[in-house]
Amino acid sequence: MRPGGQPNMQQIMKQAQKMQQQVAQAQAELAAAELTGTAGGGLVTVTVTGLGEYKSVKIDPKAVDPDDVETLEDLVLAAIHNAAEAQRELTEEKMGPATGGLSLPGF
Repeated sequence: MRPGGQPNMQQIMKQAQKMQQQVAQAQAELAAAELTGTAGGGLVTVTVTGLGEYKSVKIDPKAVDPDDVETLEDLVLAAIHNAAEAQRELTEEKMGPATGGLSLPGF
């Protein structure tokens, strides 16, 4: 702080600009990352980007039983949740240092 308790605006602007660059870098890393969620011992696999865009769903034919569709539905949902959790953890890892621990909407 400067005399009189006034913050140095130039310093604040430099810090904001640095944070903005770190956030942009973290977003680029998240966009490039692909994470996988699995369920049923690998019978169902879901791939998601670090930004939460779902890329693919793979289902092993052994998981397909016409008489038990509910189990397959549960496996798909579990794999989606697993992938979403991996994406959330990566987002915290990448964005935490960039934002100084601040919680930003959408991340």
